[in-house]
Amino acid sequence: MQPASAAGGDARRFAARVARVAERPGGGWAVHFDAVERRQRGEEVILLSIGDHEFATPASIVEAAVAALRAGQHHYTPAAGIGELRRAIAAFYADKAAIPVTPENIVVMPGAQGGLYALFQCLLQTGDEVLVPEPMYVTYPETVAASGARLVPVPLTAQRGFALEVEALAAGISGRTRAVLINTPHNPTGTVIPRETMAELVALCRRHGLWLISDEVYAGMVYGGGHVSALAFTDRHERIAVVESLSKSCAMTGWRVGWTVTPPDLAYYLEHLAGVITYGLPPFVQQAAVEAVTRIERFEDEIAGLYERRAALVCDALAADPDLVLHRPRAGMFVMLGVARFGLDGERFARRLLEDAGVSLLPGESFGPRTRDWVRLGLSASEAELAEACRRILRFTAALRGSGRR
Repeated sequence: MQPASAAGGDARRFAARVARVAERPGGGWAVHFDAVERRQRGEEVILLSIGDHEFATPASIVEAAVAALRAGQHHYTPAAGIGELRRAIAAFYADKAAIPVTPENIVVMPGAQGGLYALFQCLLQTGDEVLVPEPMYVTYPETVAASGARLVPVPLTAQRGFALEVEALAAGISGRTRAVLINTPHNPTGTVIPRETMAELVALCRRHGLWLISDEVYAGMVYGGGHVSALAFTDRHERIAVVESLSKSCAMTGWRVGWTVTPPDLAYYLEHLAGVITYGLPPFVQQAAVEAVTRIERFEDEIAGLYERRAALVCDALAADPDLVLHRPRAGMFVMLGVARFGLDGERFARRLLEDAGVSLLPGESFGPRTRDWVRLGLSASEAELAEACRRILRFTAALRGSGRR
């Protein structure tokens, strides 16, 4: 509910930017919050409506943080991140993809979300436009709005497998367009931008003098590998900014460690912005991140393999219902399900599924109106729980057909 003092008629006045941030698109999250409350009351709910691992951060990462705490690392750190971590991140890009990144390109941020917010604050102004493929990650509209810029959605169609079409992006460019924001691998669909498409996109941004901002949080979770970073094209276009984190690839969602990789002149402003927001992340958290980054390929391979098996389990099970439209992911930790054939939109389907079957999925409208007839199933549960969730979903959809309930 909007506070009374923010709605007008009160002596107190809040900045317009916070009103924009408070405007959540759609009511999809209400299903998730209801599911959480039901679990807290002791109801048997399988929670598949959020992208958080159900397992703990790898032990060696935790021990690195504990060792740093015991060693007295309790003090301020540089706003851009400790040198050891920035060097480790630069080495990670050099070793994995032969991308020439230096510590001067890197600013450590409180998660990828913090990195995106900082990038938008540094690059966007009131009146600017940002092209964003839709469906899109749920925080993008509010994070762009906080800068005063306008988000311009560009459709990703189910008929094309939610693949990015550069021609559609090109058609959305106007005189106010400042940047293109992409997410690869993609949340919620699990699609991956191939090298040829990325090259076309970079060329488009170069022709129009646009920033290409690439959210690559799921880079380490491509099934079988094959992620192509926008950073691989920095020799063709100087306005490329990448945000990444350890949240998904190393099961560190609550640690809030991410980073930006940008040209040094942008990194200069990102560092100063970080200085007035966080004044540096905790040193023991950054030491844990050093451990994660230096062993990242092992952690990524294990976690990506786990989610690939889970995605196959869910898709194979739910394929038994021909009225469920399955989009099989190439990466990440989600499966998208089209539910229009049941005569329900995603929110009504998810609400009834929670009430009747005790399974919580996230309505597709949370990612934009073009997926209002879809739901997102998170793979963040054990294989046994996922199998049980699939059985409940199939019983639920069979009952919908049998009763004609709409």
